[in-house]
Amino acid sequence: MEPRTFKTASLKSFLNLVLATRPSLPLLLTALGLSLGSTAVSLVVPLFTKSMVDGFSLSSLNFTQLALIGAAFALQAGAGSLSLYLLTLIGQRIVVGIRDRLWKKQLALPVRYFDSHGSGDLISRMVNDTAAVKALITENLSGFVSGIIAFVGASCLLLFLNWKMTLVMLVALPIGISALVPLGRTMRRVAMGTMNENAKFTAILAQVLSEIRLVKASNAEPREYRKGHATVERLYELGLKDGRIQALVGPLMSLVLMALLVLVVGYGGFLVSSGQLTAGALVAFILYLIQAIIPIAQITGFITQLQKARGATQSIIELLELPEEKPEEGLPLDSARQPIRFEQVSFSYVPGEPVCRDMSFTLEPDTVTAIVGPSGGGKTTLFNLLERFYEPDSGSIRIGSGSLDAFSLASWRSRLGYVPQDCPIMAGTIRENIIYGLDREPSEEEVIEAARMAYADGFIRELPRGYDTEVGERGVKLSGGQRQRIAIARALLRDPDVLMLDEATSSLDSASEHSVRLALQNLMRGRTTLVIAHRLSTVVDADRILFIEKGRLTGSGTHSELLASHELYRTFAERQLSLTDRAEALASPAA
Repeated sequence: MEPRTFKTASLKSFLNLVLATRPSLPLLLTALGLSLGSTAVSLVVPLFTKSMVDGFSLSSLNFTQLALIGAAFALQAGAGSLSLYLLTLIGQRIVVGIRDRLWKKQLALPVRYFDSHGSGDLISRMVNDTAAVKALITENLSGFVSGIIAFVGASCLLLFLNWKMTLVMLVALPIGISALVPLGRTMRRVAMGTMNENAKFTAILAQVLSEIRLVKASNAEPREYRKGHATVERLYELGLKDGRIQALVGPLMSLVLMALLVLVVGYGGFLVSSGQLTAGALVAFILYLIQAIIPIAQITGFITQLQKARGATQSIIELLELPEEKPEEGLPLDSARQPIRFEQVSFSYVPGEPVCRDMSFTLEPDTVTAIVGPSGGGKTTLFNLLERFYEPDSGSIRIGSGSLDAFSLASWRSRLGYVPQDCPIMAGTIRENIIYGLDREPSEEEVIEAARMAYADGFIRELPRGYDTEVGERGVKLSGGQRQRIAIARALLRDPDVLMLDEATSSLDSASEHSVRLALQNLMRGRTTLVIAHRLSTVVDADRILFIEKGRLTGSGTHSELLASHELYRTFAERQLSLTDRAEALASPAA
């Protein structure tokens, strides 16, 4: 998978993405109101302090005043805590909304999209990118709003207390903060690089862990370790860069704060000694100065996180704007027991490299049609086109008197049954795999009957938990023959009109092959069946055989007709059938 190139979405796009989740406006206003209230209370406290310092003596201690200050602190803490909780709640709901849209979108994307995008990239968008949006709202929004209010309020009160010292602060502060601007730009680049490397690392994890048996069987652990280690090292380097920036930002902010404090205390001390300012006013001024400077860090943090969120938003928006399948769009298909015709169908996965060229043939109802030919000739592509994973580049596929694409995907695919050579099994129980994809809840008797007809009931009952046995990720706890029979039971339960078999017995041992063949005979009965055959011995009795080579249909007829008319088919038959006869002879008792 190629690494993502991060772009930054506009602020409008970011807001539109957030608003599309319909966050609770009353909750948001309440949270911001509490944040404002907490900030307002914090601005009042220095005025109380001024009065206490100016009039301080043991005899003049005002316990009511102390109680008010304590209440103000408690109110500030309570309002700030509740505000943070409400913003966290809103942020979590927004992330749930975005992730829900992303998950629904990913499931609706056409198969062609997944051909060129790794699962790790999609996982990264679902997890890492949405987390950046959540962090902005839950961790930074409250600080940003309260920081703006605190800075403006504190600055106004500073002007009220002493406008001369305030002007000194307002001139010196931008000069000190200007040193942080280059660091902010570098921080943004580091953040974007970290997101990119996280996406790559997630992709590596998803790919390697999903094929861990291939990795171990190939002794490829060192190779995969090196790939993952290189990404981990890059993340480490980016983390160090971020750490170096943070190590500079903190001391620089402290330096600016200390310089201002020294300046204010020195100048303020002079004003106090000359009687132009009271000691209480100086203390209050220092407290307001701190309240004005600290929010700058919060505002800076918000802007940095906003850049991250906008970068994440761009990748999310790009995914959400992709064209998707619309399963319910189109006419309902009540029955697929009709002739299915390929009319001059051409298709290519990559433009300019056709896989199918001008294919024309008809699949008659209740017949068995076999597809044979050299590897890479386009046999599996016909299945992909029939399942409408892809649309033909030219030509059309018709069912009955109508075009196949006029019918809804959901109703068409509900009429299909597919048993591939390497049957996919989902993590879960055997029962869950048999009923997988059904739009109804079948009875226990239906499930058992389907398993019995698939010659699977016997081995299922021998398992420790029977139909409730966990099969493991990708069905690793089952043998190949067991997975095939569960797939056949699933197809039987669907009761499809059109059945597609990708040589479901080619990789099985003789005992498993016998059971699967019996199960397939039950499954094929009374259906339009299309079989990809790698061994001619399995399809010599088919009603029709299509011979495909280099993307073209070069022969069509029964086994005997093709033997007489198609030279390459005859070569295939002589080679394969003679080898089959020899193998059967060697396996016989007389041998």
